[in-house]
Amino acid sequence: VSDPHSFETFAEIGVILLMFSIGIEFSLRDLLRVKWVAILGGPLGILLSVGLGVSAGRLIGWTLLEGIVVGMVVSVASTMVLARLLLDRGELHTRHGRIMIGITLVEDLAVVVLIVILPRLGALDAGRLLSIAGALGTGIAILVPFFYLAAKVVPRVLTYVARMQSQEVFLLVALAIALGTAALTQAVGLSLALGAFLAGLLISESDYAHETLARLLSLRDAFVALFFVTVGALLNPAAAVENLPLLGVIVGLVMIGKLVIWTGVVVLFRQPLATALLVGVGLTQIGEFSFILIQVARSAGHVGDDIYNATLAASLLTILGNALLVRFVPAWIGRTASWPRDAAAASAEVPGLADHVVVCGFGRVGSQVAEALETFRTPYVAIDADPDIVRNVRRRGVRCVFGDASNEHILDAAGVAGAALVVVAVPQVERAYLAVRHVRSRHPDVPILARAHTFADRDRLTSAGATEVIQPEVEAASTLIRHALRRLDLPRERVLEYLERFRVAMDDALPGAPPGEALPQIADVLLLEAPRLTDQSLRESRIRESFGVTVVALTRSNGDVVLHPPPETILRPRDSVRVFGRPDQIEAFRREATGGGYRSAGAEMA
Repeated sequence: VSDPHSFETFAEIGVILLMFSIGIEFSLRDLLRVKWVAILGGPLGILLSVGLGVSAGRLIGWTLLEGIVVGMVVSVASTMVLARLLLDRGELHTRHGRIMIGITLVEDLAVVVLIVILPRLGALDAGRLLSIAGALGTGIAILVPFFYLAAKVVPRVLTYVARMQSQEVFLLVALAIALGTAALTQAVGLSLALGAFLAGLLISESDYAHETLARLLSLRDAFVALFFVTVGALLNPAAAVENLPLLGVIVGLVMIGKLVIWTGVVVLFRQPLATALLVGVGLTQIGEFSFILIQVARSAGHVGDDIYNATLAASLLTILGNALLVRFVPAWIGRTASWPRDAAAASAEVPGLADHVVVCGFGRVGSQVAEALETFRTPYVAIDADPDIVRNVRRRGVRCVFGDASNEHILDAAGVAGAALVVVAVPQVERAYLAVRHVRSRHPDVPILARAHTFADRDRLTSAGATEVIQPEVEAASTLIRHALRRLDLPRERVLEYLERFRVAMDDALPGAPPGEALPQIADVLLLEAPRLTDQSLRESRIRESFGVTVVALTRSNGDVVLHPPPETILRPRDSVRVFGRPDQIEAFRREATGGGYRSAGAEMA
C-alpha cells in the first residue's frame, strides 16, 4: 500500500459512523432485560481478560503495561460481527443471544472509557492518575455545557430538516452532527469515537432516532467495510509470520481464554451451562474495537509493531474461526433444535406490543383507519414522515415512529414481526411497494392491506405480497352506484347483486358469472374482422360508449394476457376480449366483433 494514510482516514470515518450508530441504538432497556449478567458480568469479564493478558505476558516476557494493553484489546468482541451472526441464525432473541448483546453493549461503553484512559496509562503512578483525572475533568467541563445546549438545539434542527421532506438533507445534517461532535471532542484532547458516541446519544432519545439510523446504516456499513479493508491493507503478513508464536498467544487468549472466562462468568450468574457455553463461543473473537484500542496504544508508544501486527492478524483469524464455531458448536451441544425462545421478544421488536396493527402513513386515509382502531380499542403503531404529525400523535399517547415506512429499520421499530395486521396507506406506490415487500419478508403470514390508484399498481402491490389492495376510484364508483340506485328505489336485492358482480369484474376479471335477468355478467368475445374495433386503441374504439360494456382483460393470439388494459392498448384481430356488461350489451358487442354489425338494444326490442 503506497498511501496507508488514506486507508486510515476511511477507517476513522468508519469508526465515527459506527460509534455514532451505537450511540443511537444504545438502550438501557436492553441492558435491564439481562441486567445482572450484563452490567456486572461484562466488567468482570473485561477485568478477568486483562488479568489473563498480564499473566500470559509475564510468561512470555511482556512488560506489565503490554500485558494490560493486550488484555484490554482481547477483552472486547466485535458487536457488528456478533449481531450479524445472530441475525443470520435467527438467534437474536434467544436467551444466549440477549445475554451476548447485553454484554457487548457494556463492552461498547467500556471501549469509550478505555479509549480515554489508554493513552495516559504509561507509568502507573499518582502523577499519571492525576493527569488522567485532569484530562477527564477538562473534557467534562467543556462537553457538559455543549451537550446541554445541543440537547436543546439538535431536536429543533432535526424537526426543521424533517419538515423539508428531503432524505438527502436529513442524512447530511445527521452526518454533520456526528462529524462535528467528534471533531470537538478531539479538539479538547479526547477521542473521535467518544464524540461520535455522545452525538448518537443526543439523537437516541429524540423522535428522529429510527429515521437517522435507517438513513445512516448503508453508509455506515460501506465505511465499516472499508475499515476491515484497511485492517487487511495495514496488516504486514511477513511481520505476522515472523512472530507466529506471538500470534498464536493472542489467538489462544481470544479463542480459548475468552471462552473459559465468559462461560465461567455466565455460569456464575446462575445461567444454564448450555447457555454459558453458547455465550462463551459467541464472544471468542475480536474486531473493530480491538483495532481501535491497539491503534491508540501504538500511537501512545505502549506497544510495538510486533504486537500491533499480531493483533491485526488475530482479529481476522478469530472472526473466521468464530463464524465456524457459532455454526457448529450449538449442534455439538445438542441444544439448537429445542432451544427455548422468548416468544414475546421474538415476535415483536417494540417492547410491550404483540398482535397490534401497524399503520404505514398517517395522512387522511391512515388517520381514519387509526380512528376506527381506537374506537374498537385495538392497539396500533403509526409510521409517518411528517414530524408535526408524529409529535401530535404522540401527545395523545399513541405510539408513532418517525420515518419512511418503506425502510426496513423503521418497520422493525414499529414491530411488524409481531403485528396482527399491517395497513399500508402511503400514497406513493413505489414506497408502498417497498413497504409491502419488506413487511412480507419479516412476517410471511401477516395480512397486508394497501391502496393503489391504477390496476397496474394494484397488480404490483399484490405481487409484492399484499393480501388485499383497495382502489379509491373503484370504491368511489361502487359507492356512487349504490347511492344512485338507492335513490331510484330499485329492488335492494338486485342492487346488491349488481354491486357484487361489479366488484368481481373490477377485482378479479374472472369469467363465468351466471346470467341473471338483465344483470351484468362477464364474457369472452373473440375479435374477427371488425373494422370499427381492430387495429385501433381502446380509447379510439369507444367500446364503453358504443356498447355499454367494460373491457376488463385482453388475451392476445399468442397467449399473452393483459389485465385491465389501459386506454392506449391496441386491439388486433384474433384477440379475445373479456368484457363486463348486461347480456344484451355483450351480445351487441359480440355481433360487432364478429362482423355482424351493431344495433342498439332498443332497436333489437323494436
